[in-house]
Amino acid sequence: MSQDNSPIDGAASVDPNQPPDPSRRTWVATACALGGVAGVATAVPFVGSFAPSEKARAAGAPVEVDISSIPPGQMITVEWRGKPVWIVHRTKAQLEGIKHDDALVADPNSDRPGFTPSFAKNEYRSRKPEYLVVVGICTHLGCSPTPHLAAVDGPGLPSPWEGGFLCPCHGSIFDLAGRVYKNKPAPDNLEVPPYAFSSDGTRITIGVDEVNKA
Repeated sequence: MSQDNSPIDGAASVDPNQPPDPSRRTWVATACALGGVAGVATAVPFVGSFAPSEKARAAGAPVEVDISSIPPGQMITVEWRGKPVWIVHRTKAQLEGIKHDDALVADPNSDRPGFTPSFAKNEYRSRKPEYLVVVGICTHLGCSPTPHLAAVDGPGLPSPWEGGFLCPCHGSIFDLAGRVYKNKPAPDNLEVPPYAFSSDGTRITIGVDEVNKA
């Protein structure tokens, strides 16, 4: 699937006072970033394997993804319900960096409702520390942030910044747990969708709950 580098049509007319909609389908993947850090974005493969038909995806059918080949420190993008879902295989160093962000992010414990299921209300916002699974849509106006999985310095970034996601539309910054930094336009952390691991841990099914598999 190709990425659209243009802004969302009509984004300027969106009322910023309206609450964000985590079920929103319109999304744009962008290649730009905040000044000074452009050009260091992570190249993210889009994976269509094991996915149902496009019609089934649009209806919300679960999507199964083989994660066994994702190297540590890398991520892939899959589509679920018409939205991009990022699966990041975090390294030990990246997990340590998340701990340093607690005082810098707006909702460190993901207490705000609507974007974090109960199973992800933990330090890493995930079922397994090494894997982050989030919807790649900014909770501000629905743009798709740009991944920066390595530590980087630049204007407007926390210093030091251990990496995460930058929204080029209005400057929201998220850490590698998908938590938004303080004093940014996005009101909430990135959405964590329902998902379950296979028994051998090599696959993730997005769109099911691990307790009841439905």
